Amino acid sequence: MGYLNSVLSQSTSQVHVDDAPVSGGGLSQNGKFSYGYASSPGKRSSMEDFYETRIDGVDGEVVGLFGVFDGHGGARAAEYVKQNLFSNLISHPKFISDTKSAIADAYSHTDSEFLKSENNQNRDAGSTASTAILVGDRLLVANVGDSRAVICRGGNAIAVSRDHKPDQTDERQRIEDAGGFVMWAGTWRVGGVLAVSRAFGDRLLKQYVVADPEIQEEKVDDTLEFLILASDGLWDVVTNEEAVSMTKPIQEPEEAAKRLMQEAYQRGSADNITIVVVRFLANQEEPSSHSSTSG
Repeated sequence: MGYLNSVLSQSTSQVHVDDAPVSGGGLSQNGKFSYGYASSPGKRSSMEDFYETRIDGVDGEVVGLFGVFDGHGGARAAEYVKQNLFSNLISHPKFISDTKSAIADAYSHTDSEFLKSENNQNRDAGSTASTAILVGDRLLVANVGDSRAVICRGGNAIAVSRDHKPDQTDERQRIEDAGGFVMWAGTWRVGGVLAVSRAFGDRLLKQYVVADPEIQEEKVDDTLEFLILASDGLWDVVTNEEAVSMTKPIQEPEEAAKRLMQEAYQRGSADNITIVVVRFLANQEEPSSHSSTSG
């Protein structure tokens, strides 16, 4: 494990300077994907967005782990999820053999551990999590809250997560079945308070605001070009299609993430803005003779 840690483990360290945007990126050791991120408080005076980009080794497999975490009621929950979710996930005994159930377990475990760690402090702190896990030729996207994951496949923008909002029919039903209510207060809110229907934390609303992720699996093949994970600071002002068309011509993921961040800011986004872009390089690595065998 020491070898894997030293050779395969990369993780971005995140230090927030309240008024300074940050960006960075990297390349997987096996050359199959590159990634970049950009994060800014935007027009907000405080920063509650966090991100994680991590390449690790599990059972000899190179694994990519990427996440955007948008906090509310303070930064504490988002920071905790950033620091603990992926470690909890890759240490799960079924991470390779049953990745979906490992992801669901890791989300649930991280949420309950956060709530235990807080005791009575920061009772209102909560966080979204939009994450992408790359294992072999599988991309697993898991989402809680209203950060969003969008892929470009065959030139098309495809949302691979859905925003968890209280006015969605099934979410509203789930909340009401649990004894809660949804009401309009500037926007639709759980208990008249929270504008997302799933989140980490949110102790006072936990009965209704669950951290159960919706998980979607995509095959990594030569039609899958790139993935965008972002907080609603981007999606409030930029459509999925616009984000994909802006990213498409920019080969360097960090530059693409910065471009999207700047666009959101210029369009008047009132929120923190955080973006992770992952570009899949497999189709560029293969010899051209493979193209005749594509089905």
